[in-house]
Amino acid sequence: MPGFNDIIGQDQIREHLENAIKQDKVSHAYIIVGERYAGKEFIARVFAQALLCEKEENVPCGECHSCKQALSNNNPDIIKVTHEKPNVISVDDIRVQVNEDVLKMPYGGKKKVYIINEAEKMNPQAQNALLKTFEEPPEYAVILLLVTNEEELLPTIRSRAVTLNMKPVADKIVKKYLMEEVKIPDYKADVCVAFARGNLGKAKLLATNEEFDEIRDDVVNLLKYLPDMEVSELIQAVKHASEHKLEINDYIDIIMVWYRDILLFKATQDANDLIFKDEIQYIRKVADKVDYEGIQVIIDALEKAKKRIAANVNFELTMELLFLTIQGK
Repeated sequence: MPGFNDIIGQDQIREHLENAIKQDKVSHAYIIVGERYAGKEFIARVFAQALLCEKEENVPCGECHSCKQALSNNNPDIIKVTHEKPNVISVDDIRVQVNEDVLKMPYGGKKKVYIINEAEKMNPQAQNALLKTFEEPPEYAVILLLVTNEEELLPTIRSRAVTLNMKPVADKIVKKYLMEEVKIPDYKADVCVAFARGNLGKAKLLATNEEFDEIRDDVVNLLKYLPDMEVSELIQAVKHASEHKLEINDYIDIIMVWYRDILLFKATQDANDLIFKDEIQYIRKVADKVDYEGIQVIIDALEKAKKRIAANVNFELTMELLFLTIQGK
């Protein structure tokens, strides 16, 4: 049964929520801010189960009727707000699933917990509708807004909720978790840790994604042959990149780590801290050939490519420009 002790690397949030229950100072609304995959929903689920646990020991017991219902996603007092439109939580979604539902007393426990994942997708009308419940909440209502970007919420919403910001988890904690819980070897854990950048959920996703090693090998092979590729081959490489199921940002991050390895080796001549240490011969060759300014130009181009993709600039054009920049150094 997941409990507060299973919230790894987020001690401040864990302690805040535990103390809120122990001291009977649970707020009517919380905003949990963290990257995609970081574990916001896991934290919300543990908190909701603890609030509704029939043993009232400040932690979910996993044995009572309420906890068993929660574990099977069947607890009527834990409401996960859904939305039909993929990128919008509408005013009707909030009115029906929160505003109208919150007027009904809890079915079994002392609380009713509403979990709104990707809450930044609420349009202004939906947020204003939710504000009415925020202003006059029933004593039993607890609303959890899970967001990647708090700034997407109206100031009036933010001012009426307790904000809890998730922090990047230390690399050594992420590595320990991957090796002990996911059961992956040391070298693979290092690779996943490097790409996850403190996001435990993302590290776990990469560690269990069978395609990740294949993509890593594809990227390394591409970078090895990129200097000698014709334009037609570059275009083919772009099409191949788009076929991968991992987000394109992850694909770009693999290239980013590769060039950071080259930069690190050029500065230190030490292979021990490299992520791609198994490719040390080629990394040494590139580090000798490309100057610091050239490596920095490539790293800047990678950051620009990520921003362009986030802004919905044409994917193929963005990647072709990126590969041509790399090829020119």
